[in-house]
Amino acid sequence: MKPQDDGPRTYFLLGNVILALAAVMLFFFGTLWESFGAWALVAWMALAVLGVYFISRSNDPSPPGPPN
Repeated sequence: MKPQDDGPRTYFLLGNVILALAAVMLFFFGTLWESFGAWALVAWMALAVLGVYFISRSNDPSPPGPPN
């Protein structure tokens, strides 16, 4: 039996964690904007792009379901 590669699952979870951080960052965006200015927006965009990148990288060509 071949061991399962957890790469796609790891990328998916990492992408979701990064997107969750970007979402939490939106709650404090007023304070961040006062402290960092436009750099707060740049940091939020970078987190959003990185999260979507990891989620899209997690696509697995094999169909979902139980192993045979």
